[in-house]
Amino acid sequence: MAIMVSVPAGIIANQEATQNITENFNTTVSNMQAEINETTTLIEVQTTSGRNFEFSMPSGTPPDMSSGTPSFGSREVSYMNGTVVDEISSIDGVKDVVKFLEAPSEETNSETINAPGGRSFTISRAVYTITGVSLNSSLIDNYSILPTNITEGRPLQEGDSGVVIMTSNLTDYFGVAVDDKVEIYGENFKVVGIYEPSGQGSTEARALYMNITDAQTITSNTGNVSRLDLYAENASDVNDITDVIKVAYSDLTVTTYEDRLSNLESMQERYTENLNNAQSTLSQTQTIATQEIIISVVATSLIVLFMMLYTVRERTKEIGTFKAIGFTNLNVMIQFLLEGVLLSLIAGAVGIAIGYVAAPTLSSLLLPSASSSSGLRPTGASMFGVTTFGQTSAVTLTPQLILMAFGAAVLLGALGSLYPAWRAAKIRPAEAMRYE
Repeated sequence: MAIMVSVPAGIIANQEATQNITENFNTTVSNMQAEINETTTLIEVQTTSGRNFEFSMPSGTPPDMSSGTPSFGSREVSYMNGTVVDEISSIDGVKDVVKFLEAPSEETNSETINAPGGRSFTISRAVYTITGVSLNSSLIDNYSILPTNITEGRPLQEGDSGVVIMTSNLTDYFGVAVDDKVEIYGENFKVVGIYEPSGQGSTEARALYMNITDAQTITSNTGNVSRLDLYAENASDVNDITDVIKVAYSDLTVTTYEDRLSNLESMQERYTENLNNAQSTLSQTQTIATQEIIISVVATSLIVLFMMLYTVRERTKEIGTFKAIGFTNLNVMIQFLLEGVLLSLIAGAVGIAIGYVAAPTLSSLLLPSASSSSGLRPTGASMFGVTTFGQTSAVTLTPQLILMAFGAAVLLGALGSLYPAWRAAKIRPAEAMRYE
């Protein structure tokens, strides 16, 4: 019975996981498509290493491989200096320039990862990312440069200084709320707003925004930036601006509308392939589940059948006594049918209790996972970061499954007891009393 309830629960979880991934992907693609279509004149310029704070290593210092656990620390992030920024900003055809400075937090988390050969190494990750942005009212009003999904407080405004907005999960990390003070790089800032990350799968991202001047000051990067958003006068100017930057600054990464559109199309192709694999796996999973349920039903029926046959055999004299005192064949048959159903109900309750606790384990052992075995965890580069779609659904027993399980227990108990009950009813009293 535990298997009979765990297998459908696993199937439902796989179906929900696939559906959730599809819905999240479609929503994110729609948002990205709308964002891309609205920014045909946007050119992103950033330092090659200035955006990745997830995995880092000291510049010029190889890890000590003589020890069992080499350590990787925080890499020195490179920035564009003020001279480069001014030169890029003055290129013909550039209409507006939005400056960003992104920096890792001083706080880091360390994680030890096991490697082949019995070795392990430690990765250091920044706990959160600081983003300084140009707070100019015309830029804020005309372009998407700040988070808009503010859940508490207010967004950043022109003239703001000494204030930040942060993701909701950072409020848990710092233990602060709106209007509280938070210490960043040794300086106190007031929290004026809290927002939710906009990308699907980015709920674990930790980030805060502040005035770029504040960010440059606390990180000792006055005049430096890590990213520029250039807006061309016309879409026709984008290629010319891009060519100039690529020739003059080979160490910078340039991303245009065509690049973002190409990334989106590539992501859609990978997702479609993964989705097809997931659906194929889900179909195989359903076939396996059907076979396992059939085997469970047959096994349960046979167990009840043999148990009740043994019971009838051991209680042959009792059956004779019943008939001697006036029990009819129907009375005897009902007696044994009820006993079989009652035993099945008790066994069903125990099986459901086991399944309620062990359904995730049982379903993972008995069924392949549609989302994991198919690789249905595509990633795609969005305009301002990486979006992931890895989703899972919990394997739980619903009230409907529990009711169906009890119904199956009654039905199988009745079916398994039917022949033994009929056989008991056909025993003649005289033969039953002589049975040894």
